[in-house]
Amino acid sequence: MMNRSEPNVVAGMSPRRRSLALAAVSLAAAVALLWGAAQHVVGAQPAMGAAAPASTESAAARLTGLPDFTVLVDEVAPSVVNIRTVERVQSGGPESGAPDEEMREFFRRFGIPLPPGALPRGPQRRDRGPEQRQRGVGSGFVYSADGFIMTNAHVVDGADEVIVTLPDKREFKARVVGADKRTDVALVKIDATGLKPVRVGDVERLKVGEWVMAIGSPFGLDNTVTAGIVSAKQRETGDFLPFIQTDVAINPGNSGGPLINMRGEVVGINSQIYSRSGGFMGISFAIPIDEAVRVAEQLKANGKVTRGRIGVAIEPVDKDVAESLGLPRLGGALVRGVEDGSPAAKAGIEPGDIILRFDGKAIDKSADLPRIVGNTKPGTRATVEVWRRGATKTVTLTVGTFEDESVAASAAQEPKAAKAGPLGLSVRELTAAERRELKVSGGVRVDEVTGPAAAAGVRPGDVIVGLGNQTIASVRELERAVADWPKGRPMSLLIRRGDWAQWVLVRP
Repeated sequence: MMNRSEPNVVAGMSPRRRSLALAAVSLAAAVALLWGAAQHVVGAQPAMGAAAPASTESAAARLTGLPDFTVLVDEVAPSVVNIRTVERVQSGGPESGAPDEEMREFFRRFGIPLPPGALPRGPQRRDRGPEQRQRGVGSGFVYSADGFIMTNAHVVDGADEVIVTLPDKREFKARVVGADKRTDVALVKIDATGLKPVRVGDVERLKVGEWVMAIGSPFGLDNTVTAGIVSAKQRETGDFLPFIQTDVAINPGNSGGPLINMRGEVVGINSQIYSRSGGFMGISFAIPIDEAVRVAEQLKANGKVTRGRIGVAIEPVDKDVAESLGLPRLGGALVRGVEDGSPAAKAGIEPGDIILRFDGKAIDKSADLPRIVGNTKPGTRATVEVWRRGATKTVTLTVGTFEDESVAASAAQEPKAAKAGPLGLSVRELTAAERRELKVSGGVRVDEVTGPAAAAGVRPGDVIVGLGNQTIASVRELERAVADWPKGRPMSLLIRRGDWAQWVLVRP
């Protein structure tokens, strides 16, 4: 009689065959269990007790969630253009003496002068007059349907002729509407209508780790698509720009092309790479599209970019200085110098002040100040909150027009003092002439320096105008302030050297 507790498949078998059949079933079950574990390792994670087909369907469902850029390419590629620049040269020089164009662009992108003799030169020939020669290649994208194209300033810089090639292979000679080297943004115009402009995305919504895609012409290869993720935001590599860092493969020729999010929106303009070899090494930088659009609109309206300025030289505030001055938080921009007659000088901002807010916007780091001021329209009345002698002070100024970098350049060339202390100092009162020259009401001049002060970098001729949050107007005030200073606590001195001021920290 059949044993109903056993599977039908083994019913009626001899004991030996029945044992073999049960062993086979057990082996099959073990294999299935191992297969489920393997699927768990690769990410399928089948539910306990689920059959093999369900696990396969789960894995397939997860695979369909991986990025698929085909739709984005179809949507955005018609808006991406190739940009070729041409220059007129005298043909009497070396026939192939110009450096390789890709290498030339690499050196331009990093602001590095091309080393003499770095690339081979070809044979000489007789002068045959001016001729045209391709100078470089880059990318761009349609900004508006009536023919405005956005690209990098370094792509069109110095070109005698700019040629734009559309994806349908139509070519147009382009007119450079304007280029801003500070942000590396340029706007060119072609005589075409009915173009497909890109959709501009919101950089604020862009997240680190998000997938992004680039389309461009690396090494002249049109409509090349690469992809990666956002590696970092707010990467400081320029005066007025916090760059987007990605690991998207960007090479010479990609410059000026769009960086695109998974919604098909442009979030940046590919501009720079970090490389020790000239090739892609996994670090690329893109100009945030909101900054680029702001520049492009000014170029479109005026052909140039107008920026605000207040006339100060600044540097970062380190932790030691912040603690010694009692700053409520680490941040701000330390005023190292104030230009005569500048908006800052007229408002009463002094060397040694720490600017905490400008026009209501917090200055979290010193690089924020030139960006915020630069984006402020000249003539605007703005409030500035500064930290001075242990308290905040608010002043109002009228933003001026940015013209050149004379103040910033002078500040950069001025050697920075090391952290110094008053020990070993021989000081004296300032003369009336010295006070007029420095435009200060008091302070003490360092005549001789030895011991810890000398080792720290204090120099004869330096003028001490502050200790901590106390103004130093005389030798007596300095002596009193030093005597009252808590023992063992670092001292922060405000030192004037020429036209510039700096806080220096003293560790007894």
